[in-house]
Amino acid sequence: MTSPVTYHCKDGIGVITIDNPPVNALGQAVRQGLMDAVVQGNGDPEAQVLVLVARGRTFIAGADIREFGKPPQAPILPEVIACLESSTKPIVAALHGTALGGGLEVALGCQLRVALPGTQVGLPEVKLGLLPGAGGTQRLPRLTGIEAALDLITSGRFASAGEALELGIVDAVLEHDSPLEAGLAAARDVIDGRRAARITGELPPPAAAPQAIERIRARLEAEVPDLFSPFRCVDAIAASSEGNLAEGLRRERELFLECMDSPQRAGLIHAFFAARAPHKVPDAGEAPAVTRIALLGEHHLFPRLKAKADRAGFELSDRPDDDTQACLVAPGVDMACPAHCLRIALLSPSEAEDLDAIDSAMALIVPEQQGMAELVTLSAGPDEQQAVANALKALRQGVVVSRRGSLLAALDKAVRDDRPNPHAAMDAASLMLASRGWAYRDSDIDLLAIEALDYPRHLGGPHRQATLGGHAS
Repeated sequence: MTSPVTYHCKDGIGVITIDNPPVNALGQAVRQGLMDAVVQGNGDPEAQVLVLVARGRTFIAGADIREFGKPPQAPILPEVIACLESSTKPIVAALHGTALGGGLEVALGCQLRVALPGTQVGLPEVKLGLLPGAGGTQRLPRLTGIEAALDLITSGRFASAGEALELGIVDAVLEHDSPLEAGLAAARDVIDGRRAARITGELPPPAAAPQAIERIRARLEAEVPDLFSPFRCVDAIAASSEGNLAEGLRRERELFLECMDSPQRAGLIHAFFAARAPHKVPDAGEAPAVTRIALLGEHHLFPRLKAKADRAGFELSDRPDDDTQACLVAPGVDMACPAHCLRIALLSPSEAEDLDAIDSAMALIVPEQQGMAELVTLSAGPDEQQAVANALKALRQGVVVSRRGSLLAALDKAVRDDRPNPHAAMDAASLMLASRGWAYRDSDIDLLAIEALDYPRHLGGPHRQATLGGHAS
């Protein structure tokens, strides 16, 4: 089997290239390939400096989601990063696109980091109920200080290349046509003494910041008191100032394993997978492209769609013509939609409780808070529903597809009927919806409840809770 990681030497510079499309995820083959390439580069007498780059649209965007929930396979990521950090030859990581989670931790294990403009970096593990478990909570504070590391890791937000440079996460932002060119330029600077490589883990521990730690704890207690992993992130980052790297890594690993054992981690990962492709219609074939849509009447969704139309290559009009492919019809509009067009009724959740009287091919259920919408097929075929769902996604409107009846309307009604216990009401309603077969996937019920009706994400959704025998709290 061909490795997704290759090595070659170019003019005294050893180049390690990751090619694992689409996002160069850190699967087992990539992890093993990285270790093998570092060994090869260190043993290459012609190479003075090594460069780590990735092909495609991005650097390493994180873990391989295909490995989620499975036993870890050697080498695990902390071992890979230890290998990078102990390299006898400096390694320059050339970042582009995104360097997220384990991808940023890999870069932190290198001795120099450069980025192309437009690059984003981050450690978003907290959004999956975890913390950075391969040294991120220990190496990042050595570069940025405690306060900035707390902000980035507990929020999971991304930092731009400019911010990463300002914080010390990257050593330079270089204007080159490719990450390889940027990496080679930086490597030549190292060889010629214009840039100094340094081992992140050997930098002095960051200064203790008890006040910053207490501030972030207080904010988390006020904003997300029920969440588990953000507080473990704080504990891990605090440990970075309390001893050497090895001690900090041991503490990080303990806290990481606590997060792995947390029910919240399982719930958040369930929600993550639920959001992967909720617009996909299982029985659809080749869906036609729908790019000419008439927006009939007035609706709070229309300005948002229009704002995205030009960039997405759509023609949105206020009146249908011979080229129109679909009509989005706001409530109370009597304007005719031509027979050759797909008519899609725009409804609120309360208006969609009974769709039998709706004379349309589909209904688009849009909550008032303009979150995730639901596209219900009434008389349209699966290919037509998929075509409209693809169009909405291209216009940056999140959408779940369903059939015959509205999941969102039923969940919303359950909440209105039992306002003191909204989560328990959605749990019960989810079982009824699954039995009716309106959802293409039971996880779609969970996603709509989370994104449109504020069901706690860390619980994974009402159907997950109901089938686990648990209840939301």
